[in-house]
Amino acid sequence: MSDDHAATIAAVLAGDRRGIARAITRVENDPVAAAAIIGGVHARSGGALLVGVTGSPGVGKSSLVDRMTAAWRTRGRQVAVLAVDPSSPFTGGAVLGDRVRMQNHAGDAGVFVRSMATRGELGGLSRATGDAALVLDAAGFEVVVIETVGVGQAEVEISRAADVTVVVTMPGTGDGVQAIKAGVMEIADLFVVNKADLAGAGRAATEIEAALSLAELPPESWRPPVLQTTATRYEGVADVLDTIDRFRDHGGTDAVGRRRARIAARLRQLVADRAVRRVTTSGRFAQAVERVLDRSVDLYTAGDELLENGPGESGPSVA
Repeated sequence: MSDDHAATIAAVLAGDRRGIARAITRVENDPVAAAAIIGGVHARSGGALLVGVTGSPGVGKSSLVDRMTAAWRTRGRQVAVLAVDPSSPFTGGAVLGDRVRMQNHAGDAGVFVRSMATRGELGGLSRATGDAALVLDAAGFEVVVIETVGVGQAEVEISRAADVTVVVTMPGTGDGVQAIKAGVMEIADLFVVNKADLAGAGRAATEIEAALSLAELPPESWRPPVLQTTATRYEGVADVLDTIDRFRDHGGTDAVGRRRARIAARLRQLVADRAVRRVTTSGRFAQAVERVLDRSVDLYTAGDELLENGPGESGPSVA
């Protein structure tokens, strides 16, 4: 391990803000650095509660996360926020909307806010989100909030990255219908109808409750509550935090199962990424492309040959 990586790891474990920011930048941009840093901090992780906040654009996720963060701080908890924002079409960086909305916490040493660009990834998260959350966990933050970019009913990756998933909706925009679609319904541990001061909030909550009543759950299973909030007025925010705590206490062995599933998903992603990188940077990959191009082999056979032989082994010669 290089001295630079060792210094970054030491800074993270000491809770140094600049060191944490530098570590997240490196796990985003450099696979070699990511492996070294995650390897160095992994043993100190596992203590944070990872809270995923998702929902369609415009429902007030950022405002709700801001108020939730303030409420956690009044309870003495150190909070980190990973706000996954859309990528800039010009620079590829994050559009920093969430960081702008959370300026109230800029001077609070107990809050760390980091924006991350999706960089073309689907599912509402950045590819490096899991590593960034682990860095923040190891740095000593008790709660790590992962706010997704907001892509609607297909945004289910958050359920594989968080211990508890909060799905935020609002009245009057069809979100009541969106919320009862299968993908979102299955990932939610808690529904929040935000902007409850608008007309139709009660109806939106009732629609979600009705959909939940159709699900056949074992008697001891957690049934996702449906709460109403007006985040800009701090109304209902304390109830959200209390419900998250109740879910955590209810979790038991299921919480361990979720973390096991999260590790398995991340491990599959890492193995797949490394396998693709090794295969596609070998000379045999270019040969396989040419063989498919001249119709001497089909795509599936070429793929099987690359996987069976490995990037460093010899395979069939170009016809």
